[in-house]
Amino acid sequence: MMSDSSRRIRMRAAGLLALITALAATSACGADAAGSAARTGGSPGEKTDVTAAMYPLEWLAGQVGGPDVTVTGLTKPGTEPHDLELALTQVAGLEQTGLVVYIKGVQPAVDEAVEQHAADRGFDAATAVETIPATTEEGHEGEAGGEEHGHDVGYDPHLWLDPARFATVATQLGEKLAAADPAHAQGYKDRAAKTAADLGALDGEIARGLGTCASDVILTSHSAFGYLADRYKLRQVGISGLDPDAEPSPARIAEVAKVAKQEKVTTIFTETLVSPKVAEVLAQEVGAKTAVLDPVESQPANGDYLSAMRQNLTALQTALSCS
Repeated sequence: MMSDSSRRIRMRAAGLLALITALAATSACGADAAGSAARTGGSPGEKTDVTAAMYPLEWLAGQVGGPDVTVTGLTKPGTEPHDLELALTQVAGLEQTGLVVYIKGVQPAVDEAVEQHAADRGFDAATAVETIPATTEEGHEGEAGGEEHGHDVGYDPHLWLDPARFATVATQLGEKLAAADPAHAQGYKDRAAKTAADLGALDGEIARGLGTCASDVILTSHSAFGYLADRYKLRQVGISGLDPDAEPSPARIAEVAKVAKQEKVTTIFTETLVSPKVAEVLAQEVGAKTAVLDPVESQPANGDYLSAMRQNLTALQTALSCS
């Protein structure tokens, strides 16, 4: 039978254990709350950390987030985003960010990092809009185009090249930020509405500018402009498929040359971040010139997303003989 002394010792030990457990739980809750506050502001005077996978999403996050966010871009200017490899510090940073804005299928390294470190705080912009099928090197629809980037997503991920779709992404981004940081919810929604209106105005400008053209064929280095073609009733012919680093086959080059001659293409479009050599050789063969059509995957040297898209409009009007 237990003595009174032994009973008192056991009661004191049980009480001490309960106290330690309670303190540990309180500390953990405090740490979680502090981490959450650091990610999402937590009060009207604090900012929310937003991570954007590549330039167009970084631009959009800055427009919608405004002064209430700190935006960190994962892809440095001048870097081809499809080839991005994340540093350990960038991966670790995803643990502390309030929202990650990305497009699944563009950057495999980002897709994997979000899945492992920010699955509950990721916003895949492709889920906000109706996507179009991926295309292979030969220009046919199919899942092979998605596999070029290491993900069998089955759709073309370059959705930001359609301002109307990008406006829809802006609206949903405003809702996502409002939910993550309720203290600044109205500001996010107001700026999202303004950004969507700006993108709508750009959409109308491009539609009018390409309304009457002698040709509707755009011959590009790689098939990044499917959404632009879809929106403005153009026909894209890519020398290579969705992957800008893929070497086109001799058969594909011959096929594109045939199309260029049949359609009397005057301009073959190159890009700022992709070698123009194949396009230049092809242009020489078919008697065309080259010009830059920017997929806006990296921050323009001068200007922003809107100005880059307007420069694209000018290039297209010249190449397609628009009036």
